[in-house]
Amino acid sequence: MSLSRLSVTGVRNLHPVTLSPSPRINILFGANGSGKTSLLEAIHLLGMARSFRSSRAAPVIAHEQVSCTVFGQVETPSGQTRALGIARERSGELQIRIDGQSVRSAAELADALPLQLINPDSFRLLEGAPKLRRQFLDWGVFHVERRFLGAWQRLQQALRQRNSWLRHGTLDGASQAAWNRELVLASDEIDMYRQAYIQALKPAFETTLASLIQLDDLKLSYYRGWDKDRPLGEVLLGSLERDRLLGHTQAGPQRADLRIRIGQHSAADILSRGQQKLVVAALRIAQGHLLNEVKRGRCIYLVDDLPSELDAQHRGALCQLLDELECQVFVTCVDPNLLREGWRKQTPVSMFHVEHGCIEESADSPGVKA
Repeated sequence: MSLSRLSVTGVRNLHPVTLSPSPRINILFGANGSGKTSLLEAIHLLGMARSFRSSRAAPVIAHEQVSCTVFGQVETPSGQTRALGIARERSGELQIRIDGQSVRSAAELADALPLQLINPDSFRLLEGAPKLRRQFLDWGVFHVERRFLGAWQRLQQALRQRNSWLRHGTLDGASQAAWNRELVLASDEIDMYRQAYIQALKPAFETTLASLIQLDDLKLSYYRGWDKDRPLGEVLLGSLERDRLLGHTQAGPQRADLRIRIGQHSAADILSRGQQKLVVAALRIAQGHLLNEVKRGRCIYLVDDLPSELDAQHRGALCQLLDELECQVFVTCVDPNLLREGWRKQTPVSMFHVEHGCIEESADSPGVKA
């Protein structure tokens, strides 16, 4: 997948702009606060229906504007062109269109425009809450296993019903048993998909990480969310009284975690920020390789402030890995000279200068119209 055309209106400090990016490497350079990250944010909105900088719509929308819109033309590996569009109102209202048709689910956007984000907050994947690592894991499972979304939706419905019953006690015995059974079935299916994905991810991650940094003791492990030696139905029965006291279900795939350790310690407690960034980059690039293997089309990488906390050697190694994926990359930096090298000679590289919210093409780059 690649964006052949991108139009952005009303996103933060960006002036309305239409870009024709390179299908491979796109370098956005300019001073801090110029709008480079805002363009990445706009692409993230287009593919995920949400910002990676704010959970609320209002901060994303430009001052005195009532909404923001992002449109994109996506080229598929088969040569087809798909049209994607998203509009967000200050009120929170969201409109999504794919090929001229309104859709309700952001999952359809994610499927049409797979995105990977590497930014200065990437270390949160290591040191943050398990929810962030579950999201990382489930992004990969969603894109390689078509049945995952249906199982995940069934899990969410079963959890809502069980948790409501735990808090209010409104279900009869037969209904309780039915929702417990549905919860167990969906949980076992999700766990099966996650385990299969982890088994595929580990060797891809180890190979990618070795190209960036030597951390021989770093290991990935998967905690499924309940005792590995006991079936979930048995665990739920044993924890029923505690679940009632707390008002929600304690065990299940909603408690799963991807653990990243060096020896017996969390990697986040040992590694520097630069090392953490390389580990997270290796994880996300490994996901890109898996997507390439099992799904027609490649994900788009959004890399914010790539040179940050990386020396020249590691910058070059990361650029090389991104280049070898043969996917579309949007990467930001302050000094473009730091990223001019590191790409293969035959790889198309486009340079865009961003200043005060305006984007202009540099020499030898595809056209840009504002």
